[in-house]
Amino acid sequence: MVPLKGTSKPALLSLSMAPITIRPYQPTDAASLTRLFRDSVRRIAAPDYTASQLRAWAPDLIDEQKFGHRCGSKATWVAEVEGRIAGFSDLEPDGHIDMLYVHPDFQRRGVARALLRHVEDRLEPLDLRRLYAEASITALPAFEAVGFRVVVPQTTTVRGETMTNYRIEKRLEAPADLSPSTL
Repeated sequence: MVPLKGTSKPALLSLSMAPITIRPYQPTDAASLTRLFRDSVRRIAAPDYTASQLRAWAPDLIDEQKFGHRCGSKATWVAEVEGRIAGFSDLEPDGHIDMLYVHPDFQRRGVARALLRHVEDRLEPLDLRRLYAEASITALPAFEAVGFRVVVPQTTTVRGETMTNYRIEKRLEAPADLSPSTL
């Protein structure tokens, strides 16, 4: 595997997978990301949540303009594979990852891992030493695979439906001090 370092560098994550390109969110992505969000929740999380929980989490009607504003109001990145949107993630200024979603057609192909590495690569200028999120039952293994740990399981209520997710975090090493006094 080749780690992502730039916003347009592809990462070849396996011989059978085309390169994954990570780029910044654009307002024209709003409709596609809204659909990807709904499809990902409804199809991928179905084994872990009830139908009514899934409808509460990703309702039939999602305001694309509001969803686009949510993406555009913070650093959000889109993963593409062969020109198709494969997933997206974001990063709030305090290290919170609010969204990590992968299109159902691109599950288990390294897209979530590539997005999380990309997010982590953006932390140094922000001087952050911790990433954190609330992960669904379904997404938890993807986060754990890149070093996140469960802080606490929790119950949350969304549109009247109660469901389980996990507060998770990843502590990051401080850069090595290379000042002359430490050499």
